[in-house]
Amino acid sequence: MGIKAIQNVVRSIVLLSILLLTVVVIAQDNTISNNGKTRVFLMEIRADIDPRMNRYVELALDQATYENADIVIIDMDTYGGAVGDANDIRTRILEYDKPVWMYINNDAASAGALISIAADSIYMVSGANIGAATVVNGSDGSQAPDKYQSYMRSIMRSTAEETGRDPLIAEGMVDDRVEIEGVTAAGKIVTFTTSEAIANGFCEGEVSSIYDILQKNNVDNFELIEYELSATERIISFFLNPFVSGLLILVITAGIFFELQTPGVGFPIAAAGLALILYLVPYYLNGLAANWEIAVFFVGFVLIALEVFVIPGFGVAGISGIICIVGSLIFMMIGNDYFNFDYVPSEEIATAATVVGIGIFGSIILLFVLGYRITKMDMFNRMALMETQEKKDGYVSTFYNEDMVGKMGTANTILRPSGRIEIDGDIYDAYTRGEYVEKGDSVTVISQEGTSLKVRAVK
Repeated sequence: MGIKAIQNVVRSIVLLSILLLTVVVIAQDNTISNNGKTRVFLMEIRADIDPRMNRYVELALDQATYENADIVIIDMDTYGGAVGDANDIRTRILEYDKPVWMYINNDAASAGALISIAADSIYMVSGANIGAATVVNGSDGSQAPDKYQSYMRSIMRSTAEETGRDPLIAEGMVDDRVEIEGVTAAGKIVTFTTSEAIANGFCEGEVSSIYDILQKNNVDNFELIEYELSATERIISFFLNPFVSGLLILVITAGIFFELQTPGVGFPIAAAGLALILYLVPYYLNGLAANWEIAVFFVGFVLIALEVFVIPGFGVAGISGIICIVGSLIFMMIGNDYFNFDYVPSEEIATAATVVGIGIFGSIILLFVLGYRITKMDMFNRMALMETQEKKDGYVSTFYNEDMVGKMGTANTILRPSGRIEIDGDIYDAYTRGEYVEKGDSVTVISQEGTSLKVRAVK
């Protein structure tokens, strides 16, 4: 067989392999999506719109894509939340390449209204509401400055235009100055009931369940896939619980301060480090802990360490370090934009401050009440050297290889009461019991401790 013939055989084998692989892939796709059933993916937005919900929706839509869903239904019941996160969610819904149907199970207010009108179809239960999308301050509930209202009006209009709904009505959900004949008068924000939303093209129909939606769209043969967070995401959600966060803060602060008081033990700082990781990672993944907030925490730790080991007393560095640590721990728990808290609900700020305060206060109690008992535990004794070497037991601290007590010398400098002496041609640091010794006077060594010799003048 010639070289050309061999090349033809190889080429045929490669082409056949590619053909077989293509057939296998098509067959697998048919088993997933073309088994005769419409794959319906169900997810929920039933909490405040914040970085956690933003991440939840991102993960859910990624899972819907993986499941090769034909339709995505979002079960909606929210009073709103952060505009930035709502905009991220509505953008994902607009860009999703399969139909997204919104099932308003009670309320779609504020940021929830923005997300809802991004869907291809909206269905509402009896007694539900959609609208009231005016941007408000999180602290007192008052209307935010017009620059924020203008931004919200713009994205509400553009979203309505994209999905074939009346952009003027969408703007009226934000701005009470919009007057629409037969819909709203000036001075009133647009908020629709189910029947009003149907009449004005913001709802495709009144339903009582997910199955009603499918029936209205003649989807009879379907497979319902309900989204659930993975085990990893459930663990992350567990550590986002304020009570758990408080316990972690207690371990972090107690471990840091205990290690600073008894350096070299190792276990307290290791526990603090583990607790810090369990605290930071969930908030970071959910978009709450910003890079600068994490950096501020470590700056605070460095400042406290400098105060303890380098700078005498307790002053600016120590206080600044405590402020940095406490402030960063609070900021990591809320959806602030640097030092802008306009869109952070006041109750979230209060909860974060309370959790951090209780955690730090608990660590202080732990240090003062249990600190002494911990040092007496056998496990602690195995990790740290707790025995003291007493002088009465024969332990002395000395810098010299020979016994210097009783040796005679002369003062190399004036001793007032410390200075230097000369013995056998060598210079040593020395001090007296308080008396002054002039240079050149004879001295005798009466004690040797550390790096200096205690001497007295020879009369």
